[in-house]
Amino acid sequence: MPRPTKQQIDDEILEAAAHLFARHGFKETSIQRIADTVGYSKTGLLHRFPTKEALQSAVIDRCVEQIRDTGSGVSGLPAGPERDRAVLTGMATLAAGQPGMVALLLSSLLSEPDSEIGQALQVIGQALAEAFGDDLHTDTPRALRVTGALGAVAVASIALCDRLTTADAPARLAEIGYDALGHPMS
Repeated sequence: MPRPTKQQIDDEILEAAAHLFARHGFKETSIQRIADTVGYSKTGLLHRFPTKEALQSAVIDRCVEQIRDTGSGVSGLPAGPERDRAVLTGMATLAAGQPGMVALLLSSLLSEPDSEIGQALQVIGQALAEAFGDDLHTDTPRALRVTGALGAVAVASIALCDRLTTADAPARLAEIGYDALGHPMS
């Protein structure tokens, strides 16, 4: 079995850290807990990410990058059903492969904006709003539907992971999220 590449190791660490940060918060998640989760020593993890803040920043940057990648793929589409479906397909692909990042994304929508974590995660929420082509901070009904759609994708991806294949997971998860947005059936 070939050894994992540096990128694969970093991806594994970032995914585990995203999951733990979403579940326990930044303050309550220790470097040791992350190291234990990925099976590395604390020293080994600190060699890759010299501080907890550096790891936190890398996780947020990765999450924002993935959301922006999805958003750039739909930037030519007007806000509406077609764009929503495309964004949800991107988020479903992310949920199927990196559920920790999606959990962190959801926590960005639920955090108090003035809290330490809320300030750190605001950039994720902004990237998400840009991907959907909306201002989710001023349109509460739309924000509720988008949050519900993302929640449906995230929960279904975790709860039904043993019933979804890699090939069909994104499309099926995106459909669940799309239904939550309340667009008319086409």
